[in-house]
Amino acid sequence: MLERPSQEGGAVLVHIDFHSQRMDESLLEFEMLASSAGAETLAVVRARRKLPDAATFVGSGKLAEIADIVKQQRAGLVLFNHALSPVQERNVERALGCRVVDRIGLILDIFAQRAQTFEGKLQVELAQLEHLSTRLVRGWSHLERQKGGIGLRGPGETQLETDRRLLGQRIKVIKRRLDKVSHQRGLRRQARRRAAVSTISLVGYTNAGKSTLFNHLTGANVYQADQLFATLDPTLRRIDLPPQGHLILADTVGFIRHLPHKLVAAFRATLEETVESGLLLHVVDAHDDESSEQIEQVNAVLSEIGADRLPQIEIFNKIDLLSNAEPRIDRNKDGRPTRIWLSAETGAGTELLIQVMREYLSGRWCQNDRESARCKRRLHVAASAGRLHASLYAWELVESETTNEHGDWLIDIFADQFTIDYLLAQEGCHLAHEPPPAAVD
Repeated sequence: MLERPSQEGGAVLVHIDFHSQRMDESLLEFEMLASSAGAETLAVVRARRKLPDAATFVGSGKLAEIADIVKQQRAGLVLFNHALSPVQERNVERALGCRVVDRIGLILDIFAQRAQTFEGKLQVELAQLEHLSTRLVRGWSHLERQKGGIGLRGPGETQLETDRRLLGQRIKVIKRRLDKVSHQRGLRRQARRRAAVSTISLVGYTNAGKSTLFNHLTGANVYQADQLFATLDPTLRRIDLPPQGHLILADTVGFIRHLPHKLVAAFRATLEETVESGLLLHVVDAHDDESSEQIEQVNAVLSEIGADRLPQIEIFNKIDLLSNAEPRIDRNKDGRPTRIWLSAETGAGTELLIQVMREYLSGRWCQNDRESARCKRRLHVAASAGRLHASLYAWELVESETTNEHGDWLIDIFADQFTIDYLLAQEGCHLAHEPPPAAVD
């Protein structure tokens, strides 16, 4: 198979600051990634460059320095906090005489360790194979190639071509299986829609405390730890909130800055639970100095998967680590909750989150019934969306309704914008083309 150096011994971490970048990778986060993967950090090498070197990424001088450190520490692995090209990875590995893994490979390795379900393992394998497919030239460079001339022609297919073909076949098999799993997941979502069961998803940066909050709210026993990507496979649990009803709470995989696109694509089926949710609870580590940057990174991934249009409430977690921070709900001028401060570890403030979820189920997001926060809209509700039609009446939102020639409902509702955004995210509901009638004083 692949002729690569062994991986015996600890790891040397390499972190390069590029002045041209808006934001450098967090060295602390990189060290946590290495620790989460099970690597023992022997040394950290830092440097500054304007641009990465095309051949070795770090340049010949810094590469020689890294080689000396690897030799002194007897390291068997060098981790780069950056994405390396196949050529750069090959050249650095040859110069150092030990295994070299870039940031993408490190994250893929962590995901491979944490995947527990059948779907999760398939998604990780797909991302790993697609990442490996770009490294085949390096890995099989020792094998013979076809030669021309009488008596010099090799086999009809080189080992490199055979390996690439088999790899492509395996990728197709995994994608077919994931399509089947995605279809089954879609059927379960349709069943929840028919039963008028709302879904709320916990999203956020990795290690923000999503699983701890999920366990506290649902009584589940999802694995939680102070490490990156402690939770990989999505978990759904039902929460009963009488008399309003019940909902489904989903715990999803945590995001990270510069999450590899291969992982985003491979986990798209899992992330569909987020896209199909009616409300996103964006969990933020309030104690982290880089919380604002982490919020931007999460929103960037949400935009990439098409979930940026969904209503979102920020949950500022870990207030127990802050001084003079009390549980509270921040609302905008229309009375909509925008931010909740709590501690999932101690449970302080979680009752405020439950209060907001009750408001969500009831369809009322206005504090003290502030009518100024409401507006009139005309919805086009498909005839097949009978449950949604009934919910509009149960929530006392309907002003009037008519039907068209297809049996669809044209319903005038009076609701706050947050509730309207939720309704428009449901299947079979959109704004009617004609404007709603003018309000009557």
